[in-house]
Amino acid sequence: MSTATTASVSTHILDTSVGKPAEGVAISLSARTGLDGEWAALGGSATDADGRCKDLPALPEGTTHVRLDFETETYFLNKHSAKKQAEAQQDAPRVRDSGAFFPEVTITFAVNPGEHYHVPLLLNPFGYSVYRGS
Repeated sequence: MSTATTASVSTHILDTSVGKPAEGVAISLSARTGLDGEWAALGGSATDADGRCKDLPALPEGTTHVRLDFETETYFLNKHSAKKQAEAQQDAPRVRDSGAFFPEVTITFAVNPGEHYHVPLLLNPFGYSVYRGS
């Protein structure tokens, strides 16, 4: 019987187009055991004002792979709508539409028992980057 604890996951999102955290991005978490295992949806959450998602569900014992699904399209649509409203109120010049080229971002990675995985997403309307943080 193994005494190792399960892996844990956290994430945050920085909107690099404005240099600020991305608030309100819905995130879903799934896990599987083994390369051929079925994905099990574990639940989800949304980023807070700091762009962090602090309440992702715990991973089940035996998890070998994790998938984070970020719903980016809604974030950019809401952000663009808010920007249009602010511009109208301030008579600011219009900027070009910056909808989401990637309506969702899915990151899949392998995990080992007992390790913590912090997976930041650097996001802008036309690209993204991800890495294993600390």
